[in-house]
Parts: sequence; C-alpha cells; structure tokens
Amino acid sequence: MDKVNKHFGDLHVLKDIDLDVAHGEVVVVIGPSGSGKSTLCRTINRLETYESGRITIDGQDLPEEGKELAKLRADVGMVFQSFNLFAHKTVLENVTLGPIKVRKLKKRDADELGMKLLERVGVANQAEKYPAQLSGGQQQRVAIARALAMQPKVMLFDEPTSALDPEMINEVLDVMTSLAKEGMTMIVVTHEMGFARKAANRVVFMADGEIVEEAVPETFFTAPTSARAKDFLSKILTH
Repeated sequence: MDKVNKHFGDLHVLKDIDLDVAHGEVVVVIGPSGSGKSTLCRTINRLETYESGRITIDGQDLPEEGKELAKLRADVGMVFQSFNLFAHKTVLENVTLGPIKVRKLKKRDADELGMKLLERVGVANQAEKYPAQLSGGQQQRVAIARALAMQPKVMLFDEPTSALDPEMINEVLDVMTSLAKEGMTMIVVTHEMGFARKAANRVVFMADGEIVEEAVPETFFTAPTSARAKDFLSKILTH
C-alpha cells in the first residue's frame, strides 16, 4: 500500500497509509476502535473503495471491477467477524462452492480438497451439518477453511474472534497460529494481544486513520515509542 487515503464523508479514515507485507509475513494490526483497522482490511480486498494512493498485490494494481476483481478476491482470502456462511448449504458445500464456481474444480476434486481443509481446521466430522448446527467457533473455522479452499496468496482476518464466546476464541486462534507457522501471508486485525505476541512477525499500531508505529512484537509490547501506543497498551494490558 502506497499513500492510500480514504474518507467516509468528512471523516478521513485512512491517512496516507504505507504498508508493505512480504510473502509469508504475518502482520497484526491493532489499535483503538475507530482507528481505521477494519477499513484498511476491507480496502485491500476492494470491499471499500479508496480515493488516492496505490494498492498492489504481487506487483499488480488492484482492479476496480469485473472479472479481474473476482480473480483478485480469489487470491485474497477474507475472514470476517461474522462468519457469513450460507445457511442452506452444508459445511462441505460452503467450502467447495468457490473452488467449483471460480476455480472450476470438478466436484469430486473440490470435495476432496474441502475435506482436507475441514480436517486441517478440526471440523471434518461436521462436514454434512448445516452452519446453524455448529458453535460459533466451529463456524469461524469453517469460514477459514472456505477462504483457504481458494488457495489464496494472502489471508485477511478482520477481528475474527470478536463475535465469539471466550471459550471458543482459542480454537480459532490456534488454527490461525498454525497457518502462520506454515508460512501463510496474513494480515490480521485483532484485539487478541496474546496472538499478536505469539504469531506476528510485525505489529502495526493504528490510531485516527494513521499508522503510528510498527515493530516486532517483543519491541512493541515492551518498549513502544509513541505516546498513543503507550496509552493504548497501558489500558489493555493492566487487566
């Protein structure tokens, strides 16, 4: 991302954002509510437009619309706060829909891939159930498998655990941690500082639409340089 700007009306939500993410890097974006973290995530996937600057993936500019945009979305997996699964399709059908429709996989191959991925996220035994029959944590793991089924170049996670009950959060973070270890390129917006410490290569701290500070986790959590980051950490790490 190079000098990316975005407004919602008069509100300047992304201000000259510069961010490079290398292959296999895990970047965790943290910051107070309203700092622009989710908008940043959604802009990379073109779910939000932006007014100026450049966003490139593998050197290619983000396409605006049409077939090229569909291809980009296939290369950029996205996992949201809400699981966005199709209620009337089984868990396996949710995972195989993209590969069949977009990647043109045969159903048999897609089913095989889907089962492998459901196994990887620990819910293979739920393949024939419908989303409503699963817990929130299981649904979010299915959503991760669905994004992985497109064999994306990069995975975006927008507060993937914020809608979950506390006991389900770790089962989702464990899947994300193992993806990180396997070398998946990831941008993760999260409030889970333990995950940031454990899985991130780099922490990006945002406030008021700007990247205020970025550092390796150890440095960020023990010796933040900006007053905003110090203030933020003092509020969340004391409880």
